[in-house]
Amino acid sequence: MKILIVRFSSIGDIVLTTPVLRGLKEQLKDVEIHYLTKTKFSALLENNPRIDKLWTIEKSIDEILDELKTENFDQIIDLHHNVRTLALKKKLGKPSESFKKLNVRKWMLVNLKMDKMPKVHIVDRYMETVESLGVKKDDLPCEFYISEENEVNVQKKLKLNSEKYIGVAIGAQFATKSLPTEKFVEILNEIDLPIVLIGGSEDEAKGNEIVAQLKNKTIINPCGKFNLQQSASIVKQASVLMTHDTGLMHIASCFEVPVVSVWGNTVPELGMYPYFPKKPEFYSIHEVKELSCRPCSKIGYPACPKKHFGCMMDQDVNGIVGALRRFI
Repeated sequence: MKILIVRFSSIGDIVLTTPVLRGLKEQLKDVEIHYLTKTKFSALLENNPRIDKLWTIEKSIDEILDELKTENFDQIIDLHHNVRTLALKKKLGKPSESFKKLNVRKWMLVNLKMDKMPKVHIVDRYMETVESLGVKKDDLPCEFYISEENEVNVQKKLKLNSEKYIGVAIGAQFATKSLPTEKFVEILNEIDLPIVLIGGSEDEAKGNEIVAQLKNKTIINPCGKFNLQQSASIVKQASVLMTHDTGLMHIASCFEVPVVSVWGNTVPELGMYPYFPKKPEFYSIHEVKELSCRPCSKIGYPACPKKHFGCMMDQDVNGIVGALRRFI
């Protein structure tokens, strides 16, 4: 059986589809798995041994449509389920199963603050799309494969004189999902273990600011100096990862690195909290529950719509510090 799995974005969502790949590969006989995603996310999947062929596009499915048609797939597993994948399924004309996005329920949670979302992780909902093929969830972690050349010797590369350190993912796709610099400083000032900041080039200035305000601490800011796989390697070796609701949170769970997750405008009820099916004690969630404006979006905003940014400014610093110390 030849199967095409489709998920175009983004980092966390793609990582969370990997149990589906494992289930198909391990529970079906003679299965050939193809995966279609965007080129900029190929690093998440290019080393995954469950995938027989990785397909990528820049913008349009028409870039590779003719080639996909020649593959003559037996089944399409649509884990994105948007207008683009609807067009793809129609053009390929093959049997398909689609992920139920529950957009109406998400809208109710965000706009009416009515929680009708299923009380299960999104991984379990992804797995529902392959139940018709006889594949069952195995309650094992998600998977992320790092190539040998992208494995980072943290102690040597970052000149870190300690085998233990806290990884801190300081960025997020939207500002309303990210702690302000002053809150990071307040939290990390209470931590004695060396700290490695993790992020892209867009987080470098914020990282420098944190380092400048915590001169008495061992903090290294390599933001922007490593690619995604190398950043994953740094996460993999951390004693604990402090992070927002981001892709690195899900990458940490692949390696069962304990996670201290700090939530701003988004909420775990949307189903994308850290995935530790057999080790729920490996993560903690920190959020300002009493705010009536949360969640204000299922994704995020460039700035707080209400101007107060209470979902981050009112975080319990002691609770976050306590969780970090517990995992250390």
